Order: sequence, then C-alpha cells, then structure tokens
Amino acid sequence: MNIISKLLVALFVTVAFSANVMAQKNFNADADLAFQNKQYFNAIELYKKAYTKAKKKEEKANIIFVIAECYRLTGDTKQAEAWYIKAIKANYTNPLAKLYLADSKKAQEKYDEALIEYANFQTDVPGDIRGENGTKSCELATKWKNNPTRYKVENMTLINSKDPDFCPTYADKKYNKLLFTSMRPGVTGGGMDGTLGEFFSDIFETQMDKNGRWSTATPLLPPINTPDNEGLTTVTKKGDMLFFTRCITAKNINALNQIWFSAKKGNAWGEPEKLPFCTDTNKFASPSVSNGGTILLFASDMPGGQGENDIWMSTFDKKDKKWGPPVNLGPDINTAGNDVYPYLHDDGTLYFSSDGHLGMGGLDIFRAEKKGKGAWSGVTNLKCPLNSAADDFGIIFEGSKERGYLSSNREGTKGADDIWSFVLPPLLFAITGQITDCKNKDGVEGAVVKLLGSDGSSVQTKTDAEGKYKFAENGNSRFVNSNTSYVITSDVGKEVVTKKATNGFVNSSSKLKVTTVGVEDARTFKGLNFCLVPIEKEIRFPDVNYELAKWDLTPAAQDSLNFLYQTLVDNPTFVIELSSHTDYRGPDNDNQVLSEKRAQSCVDYLISKGIPGERMKAKGYGEKRPLEVRDGSGAVQYTLSESYINKETKGQPKEVYEALMFKNRRTVFSVLSKDYVNPNAPKDVPKTKPKTSTTSDDEDVE
Repeated sequence: MNIISKLLVALFVTVAFSANVMAQKNFNADADLAFQNKQYFNAIELYKKAYTKAKKKEEKANIIFVIAECYRLTGDTKQAEAWYIKAIKANYTNPLAKLYLADSKKAQEKYDEALIEYANFQTDVPGDIRGENGTKSCELATKWKNNPTRYKVENMTLINSKDPDFCPTYADKKYNKLLFTSMRPGVTGGGMDGTLGEFFSDIFETQMDKNGRWSTATPLLPPINTPDNEGLTTVTKKGDMLFFTRCITAKNINALNQIWFSAKKGNAWGEPEKLPFCTDTNKFASPSVSNGGTILLFASDMPGGQGENDIWMSTFDKKDKKWGPPVNLGPDINTAGNDVYPYLHDDGTLYFSSDGHLGMGGLDIFRAEKKGKGAWSGVTNLKCPLNSAADDFGIIFEGSKERGYLSSNREGTKGADDIWSFVLPPLLFAITGQITDCKNKDGVEGAVVKLLGSDGSSVQTKTDAEGKYKFAENGNSRFVNSNTSYVITSDVGKEVVTKKATNGFVNSSSKLKVTTVGVEDARTFKGLNFCLVPIEKEIRFPDVNYELAKWDLTPAAQDSLNFLYQTLVDNPTFVIELSSHTDYRGPDNDNQVLSEKRAQSCVDYLISKGIPGERMKAKGYGEKRPLEVRDGSGAVQYTLSESYINKETKGQPKEVYEALMFKNRRTVFSVLSKDYVNPNAPKDVPKTKPKTSTTSDDEDVE
C-alpha cells in the first residue's frame, strides 16, 4: 500500500484534475462525496456502480480514470495500472493517465515498460518535467538495482502483522523500546477508515528482551490513543517528550492532521496538547525532534512551500517556552512533489522521503548533509536495497551505528506496509602471505609478521609450519580495517631456525604495502610474501667492489654498505665479520695488507653511520679465497681462480678478463654471533604489546 495514502491520506496528496474530470455531475453523488472526502476505499465501489449507469463514452472514460486514481491513492499499484490502461483504451484524453500509468509500472519494478509510457507522456506534454524525471528515475533504478550497496534489509516478522505497520521510533536512549504506527486489530475504538478500508491507526509499543527478541506489541493507553487516528511519532533522547500525529475524524468532513505533544509524568504520558502553529486550514504530520528537544521537523502543505507537501522546521524558544513559527527548508530539500517523513540523525544529517527527487519508485529515502544552523543540502538517494520500486520511508538509526529500521511496502511485505530492519555489515578484509627461505625455498615457521596501519593500529601474528600467515577477522576483532593503508614487516628473531638453515635467518628491512582505502567489497589480499636469507659461512649483499690496488670506497660501494647498515639495524644482536678479498695479481703479502685495509674501510664507514665498532670485525684474506659462483640450489658451479679466469678469457678482449678480476675484489660478511647487547640501549620495557592475530589460514574471510 502506497504510504502517500497512509494515516490520513490528506496529508500527502493533492489531486489536480482537469475540467473533464471535475465534471462529475453525472456521477453518483455518494461516490463524488466519498472521493472529495478522500474516502477512496469506499469511493471505488460507488464509482463502479456509477459506471454501470453512465451512458456517454466520455463519462465512462472519466469514471474509469477516477477509479484508477482511487487505487493509486490507496497504494494498489497493480489495480491502478489495470484501470489506467482501461481509461486510455476508453479514449480518456488527459495525459495524466499516461503519466500515472508509467508511475504505476515503475512502482512494480516494470522499468522497461514504464520507460515506454513516460515517452508517450513526453510526446503529449513535451514541457512537463515529470516525464523526463520519470525516464531518468527508471534508468537510475535499473543501475542501482544491478549494483546494490552493502546494506542488508530484513523484514521484522516478529513485529509486523497482516495489517499496515510503519514508522517506528526509538522510545528511549537504550534503543530497546520502539513505538510504531499500526492499523491492526485491537486499536482503540476499533473503527474502520473509509480511505483504506483499514482500522483507524494507533501508536503501539514493543520492547526488546535480553535475548534480543521484541515483545508482543500493545497500544499506548489513553490519553495518547483515541478512537481517532494517531501515529507517526518521535521521542526525545531522554524519553521525556512525545510528539505524534493525530487526526480527529468526523463523518463526511475532510479531516486534517495535526501535531500533538505530551510530556512524561512518572511512567505515563500526560494529557496531549496541540502545537500552537498547527492551524485548522493546513495539514501537519510526521514530526521528528532533535535530541535536545529544541528543533522539530515535520511535513506540511502550508503556503509558501515548494510543492504539494514540504518539510518545515520549528525551533523551541527556551526563554519564552514556545515553539517558533515554521520555516520552510527551501528548494535544496523540498521539491514540487511530496517531501515527507523527516528524521534528524544524531550527527545532524537529515533523512527524509520524497517522490520529487529522482528515485526508484514511489517514495525513496534520501539524506542531506547539515551545512549550518537549520540548513541542509547535498541531497543523495540511499539507493538499493534501502530503497526499492515501492514506497520506502520512516527511516531511523540506532544512534551513530549503521543500523536501524525503515518502513516499506516492497516485495516480501507481510502486511500493507511493514517495518524492516537494516544494517551495514562491516567490510571484511584479509591479508595472507608466506615467509620462505631464499636459498632452500622452504617455509619458515614461527616468524613474526607485523601489520602497521595508518589509523594507528598495530597487530602481529606468527607463521605456521609452512611459513604462511594471515590477518583476518577473529571473533569480535577485526585486524584489517576499512579505509586504511598498511605496512607489513617480518621479524624472525634469533630462535627461528629450520632443518636447512640451522643458524637462522637475517632479518630484512623489506616492507610490503597494501591499502583498503576506496575498496568497497570484501577482499583477501594474497601473495604478500617475504624471502629470508639464511645465515651461512659467507653472506653476500649488494657488491662492494674496488678499483685495482685501492681500498677507498667508491660511491657504488657506499650504496652497497648502506644496505648492510640497514641489515645491522634490523638485526641488532648480530656481530659480524667483514671479509675482504683481492684478485691474484701482485705479491701475496701485498694482497693480504690490501684486503685488510679494504675490510677496515668498510668497518670505518659503518661506524660513521652509527654502528658500534664492537659489532664488527675486519678480516682480510688476500687472494686466498676467489669468488665461488653458485646455482639456485647453492651448489658451486665454478670458482674465479687464476686458472679458470685464464682459461675462460683466452682469446677474449682484455675487458672480459678485467671484469672477472673485478668480481674477486670484493667484501662480504658473515655472522659471528647473535647475542650482542648494546650497553647504551634504553632499559624501559613497552607497557603494551601489539594485538596478536590468531586467525588460522583455513578460515574464509568471505
């Protein structure tokens, strides 16, 4: 059922008929009166009887159109579609029939068919913006339906009945009590509303127990509920003030909605009072009060608005203890259509429903950002699934959390309108990788992997038997957050060894980067791997080579030593030997001295960078240890000995010979011990430790 016809439809609908529609003097008088008083449910059957008595084709076509209007205004889009088609076939000439037929098809998610009808309407009335907007809405709706947001929407079956239930509001700051509007059996007075063929509405209350289940809803007691229509409530954060909509009905009159106020007295609500700005000549409904109770938003058809119904604001003057005159929110919010059901979020954001902004069907829910005192702009459609082809309205949030309730008559609705819950599930991310032995390709077990986030988060885990690691959600903890950039580092520690790397590994300063900024889908970031160098007799690093017969460091050699410097920083317990070598030219004694000077030049450079001298030992080996060239498995392929070089370069240009000799003039390092303790290191121990991830690799983040 279309909410435009919900709870005293007079608030939301102003019907503008052409002259031939208003020429109803040949219609049954009772049908005319029922329609004029917006008793659409009663008017349908009366007009069907009037149709059987009509003689002229034009008169019959007019009656068919008005019947279609009655179905539209009671929200029965399926019947409305059928009767608009009948009216067009009966040569009803007003192009509104084509427009409303398109609207009815759109409200049933028949977007392709609706596009055809909007085009027909535009052909008849080229300057009417409603045709153009209808076309745009269908195109957007199709796009949003095919690419929904991450919100999850679910019918609140424990609360809803087979009758209309809608517009919940939180009744306390604990968010475990709801008030909502319902037309179910048990309402006060038990009268039937001729507009919808439903019971008059009442305000019902339900409370959540400790297990999260809602209790059976019960109507509020008098003086809040009466035999008239009550509903569309809002309560202050303290739960001490209740604002609601009431319509005092009488036979054969066009009743108007008014906003009423009640203060809490003990555990009961006091005698309601009508707000002073509510006049008898206009309609006021759907209030939403700010947390402090000083700002009230509501819907009204007061003069000075932008369209059929607008959102207005009144401010409470604490000094005079009066509500000020209503102020229209202006064209940034209000349209030529219906802008209704405002809701003020705790953060100041305005939510409301509208059929004037581009949407998916009937009423869509929109949000607007607060831009100043009493002003909002930047209207945005909440898209699918919070919106649907049907009517979506009356949204509320549980404080600052991305969850709450809304009202809708979408597919799956139990009654004419239902209350639906919604929640935005957290984006679940995972990061996986492996730490392996660079030489043997085996996984390294027990290595620490650290995850440092741009949001200040820090978490670590250890690799499993295969060297694999994983950061993912673990119970109530999420280690990989949305909109965060991460740096991943590894730390093996001196106790981590393997069967093939019995002396352990050299920690690397390598850092991997990954980001979830802008990522809108759950994802596992895979392949973030590290390769660690095992500690062996001799460890090569970026080449430190020398010019012939020289020991001073070239710029290239200094760059290589900078790598070694970082390795010593990353492995603060290492004591190393820096071993330098020469080629085989020159006397052995000269080469021995030269190699020692080369080694010492490296030690001196690293000391200048801040590495303690006691962590390094300079050792020269002269020409006694020519370079061994190994394959991927570590096996020696050949040695750059004098005989090998002479053989391989025989008949070759001198440059080839010099290139091989250059490789022998080198410095490498080896780890002598892993137990160095810096006597100048701070003694303070960190008071907190990083969070530890214990997520196993076989968990599925999706």
